[in-house]
Amino acid sequence: MLGNLGRIGPARIFVHAAVLLIVLLWLLPTLGIFVTALRDKDQIVVSGWWTAFSGSSQTAAVRLDGPDKAKQDGANYVIAGTVAGEGNSGNGRIESFGLRVQEPSTYKVGSSADLGNGETLTVNADGSYRYQKNGPFGADARSKRIYLTIATPPQFTFDNYRSVLGGEGIGQSFINSLTVTIPATVIPILIAAFAAYALAWMEFPGRALLIALVVGLIVVPLQMSLIPLLRIYNEIGQIFGVPSKTYPGIWLAHTAFGLPLAIYLLRNYIAGLPKEIIESARVDGASDFDIFVKIILPLSFPALASFAIFQFLWVWNDLLIAMVFLGTDKDHLVLTAALNALLGSRGGNWEILTASAFVTILIPLFVFFGLQRYLVRGLLAGSVKGG
Repeated sequence: MLGNLGRIGPARIFVHAAVLLIVLLWLLPTLGIFVTALRDKDQIVVSGWWTAFSGSSQTAAVRLDGPDKAKQDGANYVIAGTVAGEGNSGNGRIESFGLRVQEPSTYKVGSSADLGNGETLTVNADGSYRYQKNGPFGADARSKRIYLTIATPPQFTFDNYRSVLGGEGIGQSFINSLTVTIPATVIPILIAAFAAYALAWMEFPGRALLIALVVGLIVVPLQMSLIPLLRIYNEIGQIFGVPSKTYPGIWLAHTAFGLPLAIYLLRNYIAGLPKEIIESARVDGASDFDIFVKIILPLSFPALASFAIFQFLWVWNDLLIAMVFLGTDKDHLVLTAALNALLGSRGGNWEILTASAFVTILIPLFVFFGLQRYLVRGLLAGSVKGG
């Protein structure tokens, strides 16, 4: 084993270390989101997700009983009671207590704390306490406030997911997202595949200019063209009597924004296919359409699957284009917009944020792993050469 490790070159070790680093950079935040989504919302606030399996500590403020509850015990006066059941230690164990919020762990439970002026206080782990003074308590004295350090055990719950999935309109928004995403992924792939073949293997005037135009469109910011495109769409809709805020409108918008990159990627891939295959098919009398359908598409499946993954993830997670071209009414609200509305205006509910994150990535994960299988199959099929 050591001999085999010695024969591994530095470059290979670097590649393996880089891959491991990338996996950890992706896995750790994902694990943190998953664990946080299953934790109690009160524990999320007080401790990080890495402490989820070891419990957490919370500080609680409580007041002891007032002087009217004092009873004489020989020369001393004692106030006895319990702080359990007041929302302070119901789900945890008291570890220590203190007189200041900045120092809630000054005294350990079970020990007698000397408070001065002849006063002592003992708090036990079960919440019972004994507050003693070597003289009577003042009749007008206020009940004493103390601070407890409470250790709570790990608590996991599905309430966060129930809040997200049970939110009003989430089911309809899920269907709306599928209605937007599937056509907005298929349409640009169909158009880009035909365009990529034409730009790669067909000779016609202005081909180089079109390729340069496609490359230039890739760098155009989406936000810069969003409003002009919406205005053009609304004007065309008024001419033909088509209402705005419809599914065809957002399909066309996603197609327009995704086409430049799709054509660029597919054109580079198709142009790299063996020239002999194309020429042999043309010698045999195959038309460009036959070559495209029977040769180019099967060999280009890896590139098609790769772009389908990117396009699906982008459209599924989109919020801006969906709100501009589809609106925010309940019947057309996509999943990202519905979850954003569920968070409220402040967006500080971490339990909702993390649960929503996992709800939104379920479908993209299925698409990714499903297409990855076909992607590998396409790579293997495209690498086999005939005799």
